[in-house]
Amino acid sequence: MAALPVVVDLVTAGSVLGMGRSSAYEAARRGEFPVPVMRIGSRYRVVTGHLLDLLGVERG
Repeated sequence: MAALPVVVDLVTAGSVLGMGRSSAYEAARRGEFPVPVMRIGSRYRVVTGHLLDLLGVERG
């Protein structure tokens, strides 16, 4: 997790959370992804810090 960039794509974020590609995209489209999702054009991005917070990983 420490090697992740500041922002990751939706598939990577979903993988960290144990979600498959289809489930991650469907949750994002419904507004039900577990952390905030940014839509930039046709792409979805997730702030890595939100993933870390959800998982209870301390940042230092």
